[in-house]
Amino acid sequence: MLSTPARTFADKIKMQHQLFAELSAMFGREVPLYDKSLLVNRVTNEAVCDLLGRKYRGFSITEEQLEKTSGERHGAIRIGTPEEYRWVAGFFAAFGMYPHNFYDMTSLGGKSQPIIATAFRSPINPEHRVFTSLLMVDYFSPEIAARIGKALAKRRIFSDRAKELILRNEEEGGLSEEESAELVKEGTTRIFKWLGKAHDHKLYKELSDTGFKIAADIACFESHHLNHLTPNTLCMDLYTAAMKHTLGEIDRAGFTGRAVRALKQLRAMSDRDWMKIHFRHLSSDDLDTFADAVVGDAEVEALAASVANRLSQGDLDLGKLKHSGYKDFTEGPSDDTPILLRQDAYKALTEPVVFIEEDGSTVNTAHTARFGEIEQRFYATTAKGRALYDECLSKAEADRAKDPGLVKTNPVAYEAAYAAAFAPIPKTLPDLLGKGLVFARYAATDKGTASAGTLSTTNLDELVAQGFVRHEGLRYEDFLPFSAAGIFASNLGQYGTQSTAAQRPVYTQDTLERIMGRKIADPNVVYAGMRAESLLQTYNDLGILAKLPAAAKSELESTVAGYQALITTHGK
Repeated sequence: MLSTPARTFADKIKMQHQLFAELSAMFGREVPLYDKSLLVNRVTNEAVCDLLGRKYRGFSITEEQLEKTSGERHGAIRIGTPEEYRWVAGFFAAFGMYPHNFYDMTSLGGKSQPIIATAFRSPINPEHRVFTSLLMVDYFSPEIAARIGKALAKRRIFSDRAKELILRNEEEGGLSEEESAELVKEGTTRIFKWLGKAHDHKLYKELSDTGFKIAADIACFESHHLNHLTPNTLCMDLYTAAMKHTLGEIDRAGFTGRAVRALKQLRAMSDRDWMKIHFRHLSSDDLDTFADAVVGDAEVEALAASVANRLSQGDLDLGKLKHSGYKDFTEGPSDDTPILLRQDAYKALTEPVVFIEEDGSTVNTAHTARFGEIEQRFYATTAKGRALYDECLSKAEADRAKDPGLVKTNPVAYEAAYAAAFAPIPKTLPDLLGKGLVFARYAATDKGTASAGTLSTTNLDELVAQGFVRHEGLRYEDFLPFSAAGIFASNLGQYGTQSTAAQRPVYTQDTLERIMGRKIADPNVVYAGMRAESLLQTYNDLGILAKLPAAAKSELESTVAGYQALITTHGK
């Protein structure tokens, strides 16, 4: 009897890269300003690499490596119904992307929005993520909730074929190459494509006019169109200055001044730890071969002028494109504080849309929702580090509220005041680790393994100081709800909402898990697990694992067990 050959599945991570390459191409066709923003990012990232090549003799980067470094994407979509959300979760699972973190955007005070969310990504070293929001209809009064429900009930976003492929992946654990290509096409031609079509213009107007612009964007449109697709920048302040210049918001002199400040700040903070977290292709051994060099102010100024020259070329005259300007200030920590992430954006574009009403009539109007976000990621914080960040952010927000116009009238003074609020947070990885504020993974050095069995101490700080152990900061792979809300607010011109339900609903992680039928991973379990796993291996390689206090060893093993259980559930 002949046996049926086993099905060969496409690699989920390769599928993921293909999906985001296609989504980026799709978004570029839909939004020409997005494509141009990618080019601006490429120019500024090249300038960063130029500066780093001067600072570290031996550092260079190929076109392919830079493209991969710059090519990381974070998308955002907004979903209307629990059923749609379940299908979206299944769609991303086919690409090795699983829910991480629960974000209650309804509980952010003055920046609250009627949505809850999670982010779909790979658990280990993700390169792409999608922040996926769900409109909470019960946030509204019964009358509005019923109208929203009626509008959403009309749409059919997932085709029968897409559902078939999603279910096949869940049942069999994968898809063939041909099937994966089909599912990518479903995403780019239907599920996430901007169709420019909507329904119920009256509901749309009422939601927009009463401050619920996000709800209007979700309830009335025919697809889960990408709200934004975010590239990765190597120097946020250089990029934002370049975008403001190319959009016509600051002149050449204004750009050059900002560029010089940004590049000097980069020169100061780009130590080898900074290099490792920004360039994944670099190993610790690679970094050890680089020779330090001094980059003078004149070189920095010449580099800034060179970037200004490139930005003045016709292909980067973004002012000729339809745009709404650039955000006033960057969200997240100050530019000298390398934790979590910083985010900025060009403001949401106004795009034509046709409302098709129940009686067949049409309303030709415009919609403002999709914007061009940018991000730069740094070290993942421990609970202690996150608490300190939140405390500093609160002070920074309060200071900004005292003089909200300062960011425009005197950006240098604004940046100094903002940085002062974050002064309590150390600025280098060793200092951050010394205070227990961030996560890192550890490894024995050649010197350490050569000394295996002879070491008397298990004190990690001493082992690092004596050169037996090296560390590598773990990059933050998730989101900051307050920063995301700030991006939403500035782009929509609408700073927060209040529930119109008779009693304000309360949403929990369990709410979203029940909707998806999936557990949401706790990223801190991953960060802590990676740290603990590396420490156990390091102590073993140094021949001192047996010397570790029993309680400390047990705690590390328990942390690793929780981490491995999560990976078993969600995959790598």
